[in-house]
Amino acid sequence: MADFFAPVIDWYMSHINYFTVTLLMTIESSFIPFPSEIVIPPAAWKAANGELNIFLVTLCGIAGSLLGAIFNYFLALFLGRKIIYSLADTKIAHLLLINREGIQKAENYFIKYGNISTFIGRLVFAVRQLISIPAGLSGMKLKPFIFYTSLGSAIWSSILAALGYFLYSQKALLEKYYSILTNIFIVVGFLLVVWIVIKVFFIKRKNSISIEE
Repeated sequence: MADFFAPVIDWYMSHINYFTVTLLMTIESSFIPFPSEIVIPPAAWKAANGELNIFLVTLCGIAGSLLGAIFNYFLALFLGRKIIYSLADTKIAHLLLINREGIQKAENYFIKYGNISTFIGRLVFAVRQLISIPAGLSGMKLKPFIFYTSLGSAIWSSILAALGYFLYSQKALLEKYYSILTNIFIVVGFLLVVWIVIKVFFIKRKNSISIEE
């Protein structure tokens, strides 16, 4: 997946503007797992350098997130639960890191918290991209969906924009400790992978024990 997105990331880094921020945030908010963490912070960095406007960067992030969420909402609304879950079982969906369990998790989250989950879900990792699907499946009214989604997206986009803007102010420090930070990120990434592998192993083991019983 990382190799697939590498050319897109390289292209984006060379073409950061309001349109590309909106475009990639739309993709990120749909069913394609493109990380918003590499979209808004670099644009905010350019804003801190005077090349863009930080408020417009944030606004484009919000607009893109809303567009992608609305796409998922109507997709689920028109296709229905049976087709959505069937699509989640396909190889293409799995390549996009989407599966039946992920959608079920988002749907359970929606059932538990109701309409406000479309707000809270925008701030929760692994739920953010899929929370619009159960909203569409349940037939949630469009106006509150747009309101809660916009509110959650505004908070998330503002956090990412503030992060990028702050990092620019620490540019000299970052350059000084670049190698150290790189090694730290590598170690953290490695530990994260190990944690995921261990978690998947125990989940599969638990499921196999349950089946045997």
